[in-house]
Amino acid sequence: MRHLPSLRERSPVHGLERRRLGVLDVFAQSVSGAAPSAAMAATPVIVAASAGGATIVSFAVATVLALLVAACIGRFTRRMAAPGGLYSLTAQGLGPGAAFACGVASLLGYGLLCAAAVAGASTFLTVLLGGGRRVTVAAALVVGVVVVGLALRGVRVAARVVLLVETVAITVLVVVFALLLAGGSLPGPGDVPAAPDPGLSGIAAGVLPAVAAFIGFEIATSLGAEARRPFRTVPRAVGATAAVAGVLYLFAAYTQVVGFAGTPGGLAGQTEPVLVLASARGWSWIPTVLDLALSMSFFACAAATANALARVLFSLAREGVAPRALGRTHTRFRTPHVAITSSVPVAVAAFAVPVALGVPSWTVLVALLTLATAGFLVAYLLVCVAAPVFLRRIGELTWPAVATTAVIAPVLVVVLVAFLSGSPRAAVVLGATALLALGWYGWLRLRRRDTLDGIGVYDETVADDVLGRAA
Repeated sequence: MRHLPSLRERSPVHGLERRRLGVLDVFAQSVSGAAPSAAMAATPVIVAASAGGATIVSFAVATVLALLVAACIGRFTRRMAAPGGLYSLTAQGLGPGAAFACGVASLLGYGLLCAAAVAGASTFLTVLLGGGRRVTVAAALVVGVVVVGLALRGVRVAARVVLLVETVAITVLVVVFALLLAGGSLPGPGDVPAAPDPGLSGIAAGVLPAVAAFIGFEIATSLGAEARRPFRTVPRAVGATAAVAGVLYLFAAYTQVVGFAGTPGGLAGQTEPVLVLASARGWSWIPTVLDLALSMSFFACAAATANALARVLFSLAREGVAPRALGRTHTRFRTPHVAITSSVPVAVAAFAVPVALGVPSWTVLVALLTLATAGFLVAYLLVCVAAPVFLRRIGELTWPAVATTAVIAPVLVVVLVAFLSGSPRAAVVLGATALLALGWYGWLRLRRRDTLDGIGVYDETVADDVLGRAA
């Protein structure tokens, strides 16, 4: 007679607050990670500089690409819940080497996105307060302390604060853009020649920054162990975030394209299109409201990415890949407190130190976002390639899974190469990171091969779950 394997007494990710987050909490984390409010205001004009009259088409293509990445992630998250997020998923399809690379890329992406979010919140707070460099640095420290406090206090508290803040920010931005759209086009000199057709190359060039507007939308995957119904909630949250962000970006792009339809150069000829549209209509209150909403959105993004960053470190530590201390959890709040207090200050310093040394805050913010995007693109590519391999391994391979990867993987390679070609500094930093990671991987391979082979732990059903005992 065949014996069934006995249930574990403890999950490999024990210590976290398992099965507590509701649908809205998980959804809010992913939406906040993408920070759609900030992208609505800043990204359309960047896309228009490359795509011209095809700005909206570029955003539509980027939305489809984000949905395809979400579909690949969903192949895993319907079957497993892992606080390590993308790297734990990649391990199930491509093995330890690719998983390690994805883990490093995820740390780079989440860490720098957290730093960029702190930078954005501090920069717009400084504009509101009317201060200079010292105020910006002080604001970054305050934002960092609040983010650490929220992340330590408990994932449910952090999720609900993020939900409230991001809801207010998105509502404000939607109202502002609806008013701008209702105001119609700015008056121009008369007959404005039609913008030249950008062609496929122009659309593709516009897709590049449009795709960058979606980074962080998959953050819900790192909360799988803490979601109440992870196999249903997480894939839906990731897919819905891609769809909602896409709709918001298309709405913002359409509003700005229409607003400058009668002016020479159109949207591509502007530097601060939203402020120009507001000033032309005499709405002097909009810049203040906009700065407040953007600082709130960046703050929510910082809190969400801090949670994801800490859980990736926690998962790597539980596997023995990172220092063991990072895998500890707080006995009362059930959060990875060592990972939180170790990682968020580094993210804050990545912004505050250059600014304190005299680098303009906006320059630091753009650099952090650029590098974060490179990390996310590598992680997305690996998890998309891993999806059909994983399904084949468990005997559930289908043609839609193969077709999805066949479409999205080459596109992500092209986007990544184009992105690095246009950002030499990002290429250098990514190359240096890859060399350090290779050394780290080689040391682990020599000294802790068994640990490395077991990379990619995920939450498992334990005896308490089946027998109804307290978790």
